[in-house]
Amino acid sequence: MSTPAWLKQAVFYQVYPQSFFDSNADGIGDLEGIVTKLDYLTELGVNALWINPCFESPFRDAGYDVSNYLSVASRYGDNAALERLVAEAHRRDIRVCLDLVAGHTSDQHPWFIESSRPETNEYSDRYIWTHSPWFTVDGDLRFISGTTDRTGAFAINFFAHQPALNYGFGEPNRSYQQGYDEPGPCATRAALKEVMAFWLDRGVDGFRVDMAASLVKRDPHGIHIRRLWRDVRQWLDANYTERVLIAEWGEPERAIDAGFDVDFMLHFGVPGYDALFFGPESRFPPGRTACYFDASAEGDFRRFWETFSFQHERIRGKGYLSIPSGNHDIQRPSVGRDRADLKVIQTFLLTWPQVPFLYYGDEIGMRYLADLPSKEGGYERTGSRTPMQWDDSALAGFSGAPEQLSHLPIDPSPERPTVAAQRADEDSLWHHVERLIYLRQTEPDLLPDAPIELLSEGNGYPLVYRRGETLLIAINPGSHTHEVRLERTGDAEPVLAYHCRVGHEDSGWILHIGARGYGIFGIR
Repeated sequence: MSTPAWLKQAVFYQVYPQSFFDSNADGIGDLEGIVTKLDYLTELGVNALWINPCFESPFRDAGYDVSNYLSVASRYGDNAALERLVAEAHRRDIRVCLDLVAGHTSDQHPWFIESSRPETNEYSDRYIWTHSPWFTVDGDLRFISGTTDRTGAFAINFFAHQPALNYGFGEPNRSYQQGYDEPGPCATRAALKEVMAFWLDRGVDGFRVDMAASLVKRDPHGIHIRRLWRDVRQWLDANYTERVLIAEWGEPERAIDAGFDVDFMLHFGVPGYDALFFGPESRFPPGRTACYFDASAEGDFRRFWETFSFQHERIRGKGYLSIPSGNHDIQRPSVGRDRADLKVIQTFLLTWPQVPFLYYGDEIGMRYLADLPSKEGGYERTGSRTPMQWDDSALAGFSGAPEQLSHLPIDPSPERPTVAAQRADEDSLWHHVERLIYLRQTEPDLLPDAPIELLSEGNGYPLVYRRGETLLIAINPGSHTHEVRLERTGDAEPVLAYHCRVGHEDSGWILHIGARGYGIFGIR
């Protein structure tokens, strides 16, 4: 396995296409809208995109219910529009990764329609079917029956309309369960490569794989799911150079061992992400104990560090992990926080040894809109998927459509943040993120494989760490001032700082950091 060289300097921007920018005034964002905003992304400094599913779909789960992997959904454009987006992004040195829903399809996919027929055909084993319509629960597997004429019930991965593709069972113990190497699972794996090849041949730079660990069922030690992705990795490296695989796995050690280049630390899988961001005010996922990024300073950074340091060490030199600012499945980080809080969070995310993923709108602190009616299977996630707020015009500049046609409502607050307002304000969150991205891409010691040395003690208030030989970083999410004495190894000069300074003494450094302060210092 060879991790693509460009990934080391990548700063990803996640685009939820239906909510980013509407180029044709129908109320739904589209691919041409993304093309229109590529210069904006270049100005911000990001150099890679992850685009949520844009394929044909009935959109009962926001596109994660694919009905045709080889065709762009008409509401977003067509295949030519996606090829144009890739070409225009590449012209600006921006990589483009698509969302690959590998584990299931829509029940309207032609594969499933054929698999549902009573007569045996080449797609009969493309999905997981029991031999009886009355057998609908098997441990953690759920099955749906009564919707087709086939004698049996089909397994689902998520919603009832998302039948699970058949990649086999690691430890089959029932007659309906096929082993990993049986013809049905082998044919499904071949079909997966065909889908990937179709888009790779059209220039895409890789895939973020949805629910990457879930494909092989009853695989308690992850032996066969790692076999699957290692085989894909070998095929990818042999046929397509410099392409990336990004996992939604939640266990970096296993994902990187399986052949992925990046895996996320999220609110599931290995613990730690919730310790950073999800405090008692969080609604989705529900808040638990105090999180680290809270002005009360009642969190404990060690809850995150214990997991991170273990995972980081295990994947060193093999791949990277990512701590995203947010995504389409979780509450935005702005809940319960103001601009000062968000600046501290972004300082951490963009100076920490990881591959950054910036969720659209987090660069301006877009709000999570609670209690919205569910849209396309979003339920409580819907509030993190509202249209991008570009300016103060109608529909916040997202669309020229009448308000009632907008895919989702715009934040109604007169104080809602917008790109236009923040670009005009040098002290804004947008400019802070822009500066951090610039520093990350110009300072080698901020790259994900540069060393980190944690200097903080106790619960991590303030958080102080060194990156490589040249950078000292301090952040303080809390509301109290701190003074920390550090061993002096040269002169520490501020690069980017707020309420933070380093004093020099013969015996060492004295770090002074105020409430919600941050500092990046160059060591000379």
